[in-house]
Amino acid sequence: MSVSKVLVVGGGITGSVLALALAQRGVEVELAELRPEWTGLGHGITIQGNALAAFRSVGVYEEVASRGVPFNLLRMRNADGSLIVDVPTPHTGGPDLPSTVGSLRSSLHDALARAVRDHGVTLRLGTTVAELDDDGTRVAVEFTDGSSGEYDLVVGADGIRSHMRKLIGITTEPKSVGMTIWRVLADRPAEMDCAEVYYGGPRYKAGYSPISADQCYAYMLDEDVDTFSFDRPLGTVLRERSEGYQGTWGKIREQITAETEVNHTRIEALLVDDPWYRGRTIIVGDAAHACPPLIAQGAAMCAEDAVVLAELVTGDAPVEDALKQFMARRLPRVRAVVDNSMLLVDWEIHPETPGADPARVMSATLALLTEPA
Repeated sequence: MSVSKVLVVGGGITGSVLALALAQRGVEVELAELRPEWTGLGHGITIQGNALAAFRSVGVYEEVASRGVPFNLLRMRNADGSLIVDVPTPHTGGPDLPSTVGSLRSSLHDALARAVRDHGVTLRLGTTVAELDDDGTRVAVEFTDGSSGEYDLVVGADGIRSHMRKLIGITTEPKSVGMTIWRVLADRPAEMDCAEVYYGGPRYKAGYSPISADQCYAYMLDEDVDTFSFDRPLGTVLRERSEGYQGTWGKIREQITAETEVNHTRIEALLVDDPWYRGRTIIVGDAAHACPPLIAQGAAMCAEDAVVLAELVTGDAPVEDALKQFMARRLPRVRAVVDNSMLLVDWEIHPETPGADPARVMSATLALLTEPA
């Protein structure tokens, strides 16, 4: 095995799956997370089949699926709620897994965090990396809390605003795609049995997914409006801006009030060119690539990174060769997802584009992803 001790920086999906996969292969793992309390945050999440396959490989799929809502269909509707078409979604994780699971992000985090702790990963909470010294055989790390350690490999899985990316000299930064997204949790209407997307309304599109027996996650893709320009509660603004979406989305809209907790963020994209590593330090997941959510592959690309990296660095190849093999396997697949997601963004913003065919691009991307990572 080419590594025996690894530092993972960042305790989100990527870092948690990686720490777990490495520990299960006999590696001594430390996980550094800047937040002093390692708890699940956020709204709902749509988890596609290839992410579920990654979760199954580290033993958390059953819990994730049992706490979420599996479904195999995407339903497309007009803004007035009338049906356009039901589209069976590809089983990108294999025929024995659902094509999709809707979940609370906190439920997914809880399952991963419990497994990470159960497998003996050492947690360094409330700290991150301050300095790195790579001598070619080991990486000496100084942490922001004054502690230190030495590792065979350091992995930055610290998200789109990655500190580790900058620390190893990669200057690529995320860029706005020209859209924002509104997200909200709501009571799940009885008729909601799968993800649905609404077209032709006042904004680019709106949609939702069931995430538990009684909750759903709803979103709306909007123009690049600045949250700080609003002089009233975000719930009030979302209710106003989503007027015109009817059907089940209209039922969700009726639940939104000035007091509703609403998340509104600018959508950004990122793709670091090859390689994602410098010496024995590598960035993965959203630190290296982040795509707009139009294909719902963000979590899947992150989880796949983690599983593939753990597999390769615990093989017989030297670390340098394992990292080259990792890039050869991951970059083409990730690039296809990011590029196709950006193409869909362009077509959303410019629907009059000649030859625009979102269904074709979606189908081609998901067909590609049915191949193993």
